Amino acid sequence: MNNKFLLFTVLIGFLYLMNACTSKNSAAVAVMDYYQALIDEDYAQMIDRTCIAWESQAKTEFDSFAAVTATLENLSCREVGKRGEYTEVACEGKIVANYGNEVLEIDLSGQIYLALYEHDDWRMCGYSQ
Repeated sequence: MNNKFLLFTVLIGFLYLMNACTSKNSAAVAVMDYYQALIDEDYAQMIDRTCIAWESQAKTEFDSFAAVTATLENLSCREVGKRGEYTEVACEGKIVANYGNEVLEIDLSGQIYLALYEHDDWRMCGYSQ
């Protein structure tokens, strides 16, 4: 009986570690998902990829793209450091926004993004100052 209990305990511990090591995404993926939801005009998904502290700013960003047709070009992001409880993320690529006859390109590489592990997943949480 003792060996079965030990085996069971080891198995439960292994399953717990496997679950802890397989997050739904990463900090970089959270930032990419945030921008994809913004471009797709999917407010619910965008807010789902946003930390609680950033939700009002995310709504402002969402509203600013409401009147344009936008696409993401060559978006890729990677984790580059830590800042307190946040993970810093750098991205390459751009948003191309079409305002009727005017096209605006927003370079995403000039900014460090902050991601936070909150509610068991990574979420976009603003920009580094």
